[in-house]
Amino acid sequence: MATSADLLTDVVGRISEHVRDVADGLSEEQLAYRHDGRANSIAWLVWHQARVMDDHVADAAGTQQVWTAHDWVSRFDLPLERADTGYGHTSEQVAKVRAGAELLTGYADAATEAMTDYVRGLFDSDLDRVVDENWDPPVTLAVRLVSVLDDCVQHLGQAAFARGLLPE
Repeated sequence: MATSADLLTDVVGRISEHVRDVADGLSEEQLAYRHDGRANSIAWLVWHQARVMDDHVADAAGTQQVWTAHDWVSRFDLPLERADTGYGHTSEQVAKVRAGAELLTGYADAATEAMTDYVRGLFDSDLDRVVDENWDPPVTLAVRLVSVLDDCVQHLGQAAFARGLLPE
């Protein structure tokens, strides 16, 4: 019988597969391409979904983000605040997120590995724990994890669409 931890682990593993599907084989220029000059780039979408996952899971787990703990922040060397996750970015900020496929997939893999390690150790009873009281109703761990995974899947779907729009 599958547990909630088994299901969450399976979904998280699929995130890494999607990241590779959209990023592998692309140049930094292709990853930074913005279809109409304002759309989110593949680089931004992959980076953002990994940052949100890293940020939200580290908060729920009470751990440090891999972004800073493993110094991905310096490797990316983006002209953004260290804690920036991309939430609410303007078009100008989106344009600042430039990176190669190896760097993007490396960080996304590190973030998904951290989430996998966390969810593998969860029991069904853990999912009812309130992790954010700033909402009405308060956000439980289950809702937070589903929200993170939904956000990742949506952004990676957008990245796959953007890859299909790349000029030949």
